[in-house]
Amino acid sequence: MDDNQLLRYSRHILLPQIGIEGQEKLLGAHALIIGAGGLGSPAALYLAASGVGRITICDGDSVDLTNLQRQIAHFTHSLGTNKATSAQLTLAAINPEINITAIPQRVEGDELNHLIAQSDVILDASDNFATRHAVNRACVTHKKPLVSGAAIRFDGQVAVFDLRAPSSPCYHCLFPEGVGDEGERCAVMGVFAPLVGIIGSTQAAEALKILSGAGQSLNGRLLLLDGLRMEWRSIRLKKDPACPVCGELKK
Repeated sequence: MDDNQLLRYSRHILLPQIGIEGQEKLLGAHALIIGAGGLGSPAALYLAASGVGRITICDGDSVDLTNLQRQIAHFTHSLGTNKATSAQLTLAAINPEINITAIPQRVEGDELNHLIAQSDVILDASDNFATRHAVNRACVTHKKPLVSGAAIRFDGQVAVFDLRAPSSPCYHCLFPEGVGDEGERCAVMGVFAPLVGIIGSTQAAEALKILSGAGQSLNGRLLLLDGLRMEWRSIRLKKDPACPVCGELKK
């Protein structure tokens, strides 16, 4: 790191759990963010500010006036702009020293597999089960750590599936595909603006811990937030041996 970087990241470097070595790991890391909306916005902002050297952010939607209540990577002048492109401009203004790639489309199939294969951590900030399951399958295939978040109304959840560990459950172990896949969308149910900030920031924290080696991740746990009461619950997760995505029977 040069003198400017030592100054920019000094508050991380002062933390013994991160230090210079951990910060250098962040600078050399590649994070993939699926979704540049309510969750992806705060997650991306903190990863960029923290000095993650490469960030790829994917989203096929454009910024709409209804997004501005909570999607803090975008501004009024961003209306009509693709969300990934808008977020890229915001992240570059926060930290021009990192490499930010915007993919202005929904990624799937071979492209999704390729992106996940070349990333060090994946943050799922999408808003539909089809994408979540596709991301999970690719993370299982390539043994990549997945940080998953969701938020609706006043309720949020965060989980880490560190698929580098053979004992780790995957997203399918928790939410089997085809069960409740109709989902709930903010456009219909509403969402409390700060809730997505809390969940997205927690996703960023978990990703930074994974990349720097600091502390212990949420792997094997699901955090549930009741935003009306501001109460967290933690639930232990176990790998499903019969899971068709990551279970022993698949092997």
